[in-house]
Amino acid sequence: MTTSPTDPVDLTAQLVRCASVTPEEGGALTLLQKMLKEAGFDCTRVDRAGVANLFARWGPKGAARTFGFNGHTDVVPVGDATAWSVDPFGAEMRDGFLWGRGATDMKSGVAAFVAAAIDLVREAPPEAGALIIAITGDEEGDAFDGTSAILDWMEGTGEAMTHCLVGEPTCPDRMGEMIKIGRRGSMSAWITVTGEQGHSAYPHRANNPLPAMARLVDRLSSHRLDEGTGHFDPSTLAVVTVDTGNPTTNVIPAEVRATINIRFNDAHSGKSLSAWLQEHLDRIAAEFGVTATMTIKISGESFLTPPGALSDLVAKAVEAECGVTPVLSTSGGTSDARFIRDHCPVVEFGLVGRTMHQVDERVEIDQITQLKAVYTRILRDYFD
Repeated sequence: MTTSPTDPVDLTAQLVRCASVTPEEGGALTLLQKMLKEAGFDCTRVDRAGVANLFARWGPKGAARTFGFNGHTDVVPVGDATAWSVDPFGAEMRDGFLWGRGATDMKSGVAAFVAAAIDLVREAPPEAGALIIAITGDEEGDAFDGTSAILDWMEGTGEAMTHCLVGEPTCPDRMGEMIKIGRRGSMSAWITVTGEQGHSAYPHRANNPLPAMARLVDRLSSHRLDEGTGHFDPSTLAVVTVDTGNPTTNVIPAEVRATINIRFNDAHSGKSLSAWLQEHLDRIAAEFGVTATMTIKISGESFLTPPGALSDLVAKAVEAECGVTPVLSTSGGTSDARFIRDHCPVVEFGLVGRTMHQVDERVEIDQITQLKAVYTRILRDYFD
């Protein structure tokens, strides 16, 4: 009996109809688990702290060659639903696009690699090796209990991938133009400078924290962190807010707060940049006679999977199916690859991400089918 190929477009539509706004599962992982189990995958829900996660493996545990796909089914909120021209969870198809929240980021990617994996094990199962699908419901949130929870569970149970591909959107404008082989690190700092409140007519009787903060953010934002490294652009620092909450003109505030975000390359670490920030903070406090405190969150360190066998494998498949020679890049924000990098070599390849997180998010329908073809070729070349 011949089985029809798994349709990644229909699967994308089914997933978009699942209102899986972080941390809601919305039925998305339940749907995927049912499909993968019917195809012969051993499936385990690896839920943690209220977050739904799915692990699925076809083939022997501990195989010498185990290829993994990683992705997420959670999506960001729709925002103002009245601003959408379609139902955000309707998965409407028109004008050559599939519309809806998560259509681009990244339910289409998940649908493409799940469809490719199911068809492979049904039509041409590898004689040696295994295939792992790891999907989380907590990528768009804090991500404490998403892919990291799956990896913790894998370590505890002896499961392992030898190589992994994350199906995030990676192409800026044209399908096939970019593969991610690393990501910049990301960290944020919340800074509070405290002086002494007073009347604005008698500034000598107060200690205004605003000049101290202004000097601090000027020094930080004017400093060039580096000139870039072999595979990374220069690191960046952005001051995203400065605020006193002061509604009056005749009061010098006692406190001012600022938030900065740093995207950094492999010339730095979160620890080294934290020490650099603290040095500037201490210097400002001493110069202006204020108190300065800081809270730091490091969302992820920079990492690089050096060009080699894995990126070559993906690039070859992209060229064959898209007719484009992809650029190897480390641009963009963070992704769950930052957790996988400590487990095995990892790269990212997916669709054009132009409308992700936007009102009227949508994906070109032909690209979904094309992405499945790329993933299918990757799997066949990997196991051959």
